[in-house]
Amino acid sequence: MKYRLLAGGSVLVLTAALSACSSSSGPDSGNGGGRTTVDVWLMRDSVSDRFQREFTADFEKRHPAIDVKIQIQEWDGIGQKITAALASNDAPDVIEAGNTQVAQFAESGGLLDLSDRTEELNGEDWLSGLAEPGSYEGKQYGIPYYAANRVVVYRTDLFAEAGVDASAIKTREQWTDATARLNRGGTQGIYLPGQMWYALAGFIWDEGGDLAVESGGKWSGALDSPEALRGMAFYKKLQALGKGPKDSDEDDPPQAEVMAQGQVAQVIQTPGAAGVIAEQNPELKDKLAFFPIPGRTADTPGAVFTGGSDLVVPAAAAHPDEAVAFIKELTGDTWQKKLAVAMSYVPNRTTLASAVADDPGAAAMAAGAANGHATPNTPGWAAVEAENPIKDYMTAVLTGGDPAKEAAKASADITRAMNTGS
Repeated sequence: MKYRLLAGGSVLVLTAALSACSSSSGPDSGNGGGRTTVDVWLMRDSVSDRFQREFTADFEKRHPAIDVKIQIQEWDGIGQKITAALASNDAPDVIEAGNTQVAQFAESGGLLDLSDRTEELNGEDWLSGLAEPGSYEGKQYGIPYYAANRVVVYRTDLFAEAGVDASAIKTREQWTDATARLNRGGTQGIYLPGQMWYALAGFIWDEGGDLAVESGGKWSGALDSPEALRGMAFYKKLQALGKGPKDSDEDDPPQAEVMAQGQVAQVIQTPGAAGVIAEQNPELKDKLAFFPIPGRTADTPGAVFTGGSDLVVPAAAAHPDEAVAFIKELTGDTWQKKLAVAMSYVPNRTTLASAVADDPGAAAMAAGAANGHATPNTPGWAAVEAENPIKDYMTAVLTGGDPAKEAAKASADITRAMNTGS
């Protein structure tokens, strides 16, 4: 899933997509007898130039018969570009895809089934929010690469003035109590826009509900379940402790811009927002910190939507074995730890969370990622996000609509969108 922030999909002219497809080199391809070039597509900002150089040099040293050719792709338009590549006879060997994109690519038959390679790729410890959307119909097509998720970004000075100890906030009840104390004078206890549906999804998952459920091969919206309604009730309670608009999402206006104005104690955002806030208001540079979104109980952090990427191998890849070797190195212990530190990402496995212990933002993400989830794992979900009746549902409830009635309407819209053309 494109995590800047968050959804992958797109439009790009087909001819441009095809012309950009790599030409996989076979043995003896101008690099010396017997050498093979593995063509790789990685996304913009998933790695730094320095990390890419260091990894490539180390990989080629460990695999003297393989050369690596990495092409950096843009998130905008990547969905159709990958679709075009998978349909061609000239696909790259490895592609980085948003985690929630994998199902639609697998449905087309364009990806290599990697189920028999999961053990050697440490599959038993993968983050579920990356591994689950990387599978389709019981087969594993996407190998978890890195994750990112939302945390609470907060003002340390405003917390101190209100006598609130952020480290003591472990449950949702403690969180709302603290937020109510922060919501005083000209300060908003939290800025939470009315249509931040990823945050709502987390509260629904906390209650044991889901956005949609599958039965007998058909998907149905599930916002009207008792569990989902409880999640919406909590969202409404939290949202009321600030002045966030009820009819727009986190990008309208951008939350970082709102917090930079100096009158917001908390936002739910990725840690990178702190840098944007400080850039717009340098006075806040040393007054921002993070904690995981609290859960219903103190022993489990709040559920979060896990954004991030998986690595896939096209069925038409010229060098599938070499592709797996590349993936094994990039997703292995050594380079996952280095990637997490270099890019402030959450590593792809729960056992590597300690790698980001010294990065406060990434550490908060890693704690939350242990309870990470993904959107419904079906190609039909793309139609839901395109229409997004969840946003309209949230606004309706926050402006006084009957929750059960509005949830039933939104669930029907989700059901229709997910099953159109199926």
